[in-house]
Amino acid sequence: MPHDHLIEPHGGELVDLIVDSDRAAELHEASRDWPSVDLNPRQLCDLELLANGAFSPLRGFLGRADYDRVCSEMRLVDGTLWPIPITLDVPRETADELEPGTVVALRDPEGVMLAALTVTELWEPDKEAEAERVYGTTNPEHPGVAYLYDVAGPVYVGGRVEAVQLPVHYDFPELRKTPAEVRAEFIRKGWTRVVAFQTRNPMHRAHVELTMRAAKDQQANLLIHPVVGLTKPGDVDHYTRVRAYQAVMERYPQMTATLALLNLAMRMAGPREALWHAIIRKNHGATHFIVGRDHAGPGADSDGNPFYGPYDAQELYEAHEDELGVKMVDFKLMVYDPEDDRYLPVDEVPEGRKTLSISGTELRERLADGREIPEWFSYPEVVAELRRTHPPRARQGFTVFFTGLSGAGKSTIANALMVKLLQMGGRPVTLLDGDIVRKNLSSELGFSKEHRDINILRIGFVASEITKNGGVAICAPIAPYDGTRQKVRRMIEPVGGFVLVHVATPLEVCEQRDRKGLYAKARAGIIKEFTGISDPYEEPADAEVTIDTTDTSPDEAANRIILYLERLGYIGHNHP
Repeated sequence: MPHDHLIEPHGGELVDLIVDSDRAAELHEASRDWPSVDLNPRQLCDLELLANGAFSPLRGFLGRADYDRVCSEMRLVDGTLWPIPITLDVPRETADELEPGTVVALRDPEGVMLAALTVTELWEPDKEAEAERVYGTTNPEHPGVAYLYDVAGPVYVGGRVEAVQLPVHYDFPELRKTPAEVRAEFIRKGWTRVVAFQTRNPMHRAHVELTMRAAKDQQANLLIHPVVGLTKPGDVDHYTRVRAYQAVMERYPQMTATLALLNLAMRMAGPREALWHAIIRKNHGATHFIVGRDHAGPGADSDGNPFYGPYDAQELYEAHEDELGVKMVDFKLMVYDPEDDRYLPVDEVPEGRKTLSISGTELRERLADGREIPEWFSYPEVVAELRRTHPPRARQGFTVFFTGLSGAGKSTIANALMVKLLQMGGRPVTLLDGDIVRKNLSSELGFSKEHRDINILRIGFVASEITKNGGVAICAPIAPYDGTRQKVRRMIEPVGGFVLVHVATPLEVCEQRDRKGLYAKARAGIIKEFTGISDPYEEPADAEVTIDTTDTSPDEAANRIILYLERLGYIGHNHP
């Protein structure tokens, strides 16, 4: 699409940061002498939406004055409403190479230059203050706060962007439409009133009925505009979701709805994010925007306290609706009325009428157990896509991860478990025992805390790949540190089962059994940093199975784990 002609039926002028071919060649040539920044997944999403105009009126990553005002007042320095800081964070060693006026090559993970950034300023933000203002919390259980604290570099770089090309996507290219392309489509179809629908979840019958009702009420057409960049950790992957969206589009009356994908990195910032979503949809040509219950919220913290109230986003939106220039279509929770076979907003249900609903948690459980998902809840074609990616537990891979002191009996039980699983058949089984791993994966590592952590994370990575591909990984390292075990759990749980087995045999029993004399050497100071003697063992509080082998045979211990796996549904009579 030519860049000298920007279509604007509604939504104001679009910024277009993609340079022409002559300038692109010039930047490529000059970039040989520039420092580079390799962008992480969130930064790649941000750069794409800056470049293609979805973040209009921004022309680059925010400078300090704009950043400060966005955090405190949701406005740019010129007064324009803008609720989320779009910043480029870098490591300190990268920042040390930069100064105002430096030009930086922004590259994808393969090293391809996507844009040139002319630095205007660098500063160290107060991340706690940013978290409190933008997210309303400093709790690292909030994904946006977790990014700030754990991933974002300590220095922010502001500057104007000249984009050489957009990031390349090999998936669903026909659905990845720029704001200018979406506007052009509306003009071509003669659509003047368009309701945009934001989602990061698969669409079920309630969503289709909700969006149809919204379009009918507003006498408008529909833009189904799901996010396929970064969403909440644990969400259904976008490949599965997009296949489900494509199936659902057949449910709309012909010529009333269109589907386009948005490569947005969500912040899960609730009310502020609702305003941001509306601005982005206005840039795509939408005139109306659906704001749902707990819009773009991450749910609740570990104590069960929601980060945002169910209608906070709608209230903030209402206060800024005129300025946004995009009319809010607010929707309450939709429930199913079996008597009339239809969905209704919860506040429109006739008194005394019994309604039905299925939560996201219950849906996941039904998928995991292979139970029926009723047609009143979802469409068969959507359920079929979900089942392809989320088979019942009896067909999923899983990891059994042992932890315990040296000599506790981990390897013996792991071997017994492996043999029993192989006897059952149905899945490939891999044993990642401490000695095997040290020889094949980690031969260059020592036994410092840093090296032990690297070793355990390597085991976790291999186990996650085995699990993801439907196999069984049995891991039997010492794994003394709780934080590292938690990282392994987080690696594996999104792709299959994870069972932590604490072999809690007391230290004195382990010492008595010590065939290699390791404990004696550790007590004599010959072996340094030995777990349980000169290095701590952090007992897990989250073990699914705890076994003391003092009075338990390997056979009994393996059977206990088998019974636990059967109870969860990973093995048993329904296994293929």
